[in-house]
Amino acid sequence: MISYLPNELAGNRYGFITVKRLGNAVKRNRVRRLIRESVRLQNPHIQQGYDVIFIARPPIVGKPFHHVQRIVNDLFRRAGLVLKEQNQ
Repeated sequence: MISYLPNELAGNRYGFITVKRLGNAVKRNRVRRLIRESVRLQNPHIQQGYDVIFIARPPIVGKPFHHVQRIVNDLFRRAGLVLKEQNQ
């Protein structure tokens, strides 16, 4: 799940919420690291000037990186934060 609001900064700020329902600290930290890395890779393609919060849900636990990355990309696209592709 994703929540976002515009801020008055030149860049984006990101927050990651992982609740205890996801499992122990090891599982929560792994989920947080996977989401954080997905966001880092996608950031150049995202509109700037937003505060974005990712709230991890239980189905994401144990998923491989490429699956998490696909979920993060889909959330950005649904939120309308992805920059339009430029024709080269």
